[in-house]
Amino acid sequence: MSLHPVFQSVTDRIRKRSAASRRAYLDGIARMRDEGPLRGRLSCANLAHGFAACGPTDKARLRGEPTANIGIVTAYNDMLSAHQPYESYPEFIRETARALGHTAQVAGGVPAMCDGVTQGRAGMELSLFSRDVIAQSTAIALSHDMFDSSVYLGICDKIVPGLLIGALAYGHLPAIFIPGGPMTPGIPNKTKAEVRERYAAGEASREELLEVEAQSYHSAGTCTFYGTANSNQTMLEAMGVQLPSAAFINPGTPLREAFTREAVARAVQISALGNDYRPLGELIDERAIVNAVAMLMATGGSTNHTIHWVAVARSAGIILTWDDMDQLSQIVPLLARVYPNGEADVNRYHAAGGNAYVFRELLEAGLMHGDIPTVVEGGMARYAEEPKLEGDRIRYEPGPRASADDAVLRPVSAPFEAQGGLRLLRGNLGRSLIKLSAVKPEFRTIEAPAVVVDTPQALNRLHAARALPQDFVAVVRYQGPRANGMPELHSLAPLLGMLQNQGRRVALVTDGRLSGASGKIPAAIHMTPEAARGGPLAYLREGDIIRLDGEAGTLEALVDADEWQRREAAADTAPAPTDYGRNLFGYNRANVSPADQGALSISCGPATTEGADWDYDAEYDLGADEAALASPHESKDN
Repeated sequence: MSLHPVFQSVTDRIRKRSAASRRAYLDGIARMRDEGPLRGRLSCANLAHGFAACGPTDKARLRGEPTANIGIVTAYNDMLSAHQPYESYPEFIRETARALGHTAQVAGGVPAMCDGVTQGRAGMELSLFSRDVIAQSTAIALSHDMFDSSVYLGICDKIVPGLLIGALAYGHLPAIFIPGGPMTPGIPNKTKAEVRERYAAGEASREELLEVEAQSYHSAGTCTFYGTANSNQTMLEAMGVQLPSAAFINPGTPLREAFTREAVARAVQISALGNDYRPLGELIDERAIVNAVAMLMATGGSTNHTIHWVAVARSAGIILTWDDMDQLSQIVPLLARVYPNGEADVNRYHAAGGNAYVFRELLEAGLMHGDIPTVVEGGMARYAEEPKLEGDRIRYEPGPRASADDAVLRPVSAPFEAQGGLRLLRGNLGRSLIKLSAVKPEFRTIEAPAVVVDTPQALNRLHAARALPQDFVAVVRYQGPRANGMPELHSLAPLLGMLQNQGRRVALVTDGRLSGASGKIPAAIHMTPEAARGGPLAYLREGDIIRLDGEAGTLEALVDADEWQRREAAADTAPAPTDYGRNLFGYNRANVSPADQGALSISCGPATTEGADWDYDAEYDLGADEAALASPHESKDN
């Protein structure tokens, strides 16, 4: 199937824009690769340190003839439900590698914080920067020159992007990501949301709310809604760096164990000492990045990835922009309804056909690159297959050609919506993003006065004082990366959702993040430039009329131009972050890049800035693509 012309043109533009930085990146990993397995180049003292704690069998292999040594980078802790299953993985991986005649060592651990615990708390101001700490920690773990291949134990939010960025710094090493799987279903997500809104209205007790939350988040595994953690899994598979259909197998099952066993065997085979060398830095090219974005749009995934995948791409020398994402979203249809974009959880999504079904639909519609190399032989076609357990091994067979539940999954020929779940908003307030897939069409446009606050707590206080207008746009500013680390503002969702349920028209505009679990109200998020950089949000005043049109992709303050020019920026009234560890991240806040450049507080990718401020609209005449955008699927076979 030939590619959709817009899909191909976006890929080509990314390739052209990234030519210099991608070349510099590939040259760098080629130099590392050409030095060969570096363990053999260590001095005797270096090498002895590296295997000192190993048992006799592993020690003999590490000091003798070259055998593959797999570096394990783990984000295990037993406070995160998603990461608790990883406790036993290192020993299982070591045993599996040993049985194959090779070795494995835990190279290092990385931090893993839970946004579900830190929502609305001071710790959330460390959340975004934890991604960069994880990337640095991964690089430190791999710095010992002991490894020929690598596997990554991480699932959630900032953890997978951080692991990816760190792994790409060692792009000459093959890499496979090993998920732990989602928890089994709890109470319906709709029920949980309803109790949250009743609590916000003072109609439910804390005990009732805690009970419903405990029934929802009830066991080991990822949270079952389709937030950032589970979006990570589908995007990893779309790039071909995780085994096909590995994402949503529950923890503690024979099939989950078989996937881990197979990942270890494959990590050996694709090492430089195996027979099928596949370094990560060569696998993740512009086609893989575009595949990941297409999967994000088709499944209505997390808005957080509009930041994270820009950063991941730059780590591989690839310059991805919000304009690219916006254009892809306009041609990739929404094929899945999973909470918060629907009522189903990821278990029901997987049972309906899951990733294998979506991949086949996108590949056949020309909305995914099928020719990319992956960690398995056969390319992306393998990701449209379904795993079956045969003894203790995995056997693949053709994936489903029809959805088992059309309330959850639909084909390209009859999607939930013709466009994906994301839209770029432009206007005199800057550039921001909105997740349309979670918002009903009748709520996607609003014109109302601004209620301007600098913290989410201030909005809650106004509500408690009954001081909010009937209809309004909540502007929560000074929440960007430079201001306070860009915390998620998901704690506002129950309040604003409750007000919308009352028949009021409400929306959110912010330079902060919302969440992978963003809800049903229109929310213009990641506003760039942020208020702390002198962005337009700093000039808004209480009562200014704001018009947000999600369908048209516009966001405007309807303020007289002369009046706007006379205004001075409002001061940030937030207290200095000197507690709860926030003071340790002052350097990150001062040096972080804007949200649309990945909100990076570390050096990332090759040492070149060419293309960093690419002017997408000025460089290309998009007129040739506008007809295809107007009718997204008619030209897919051209």
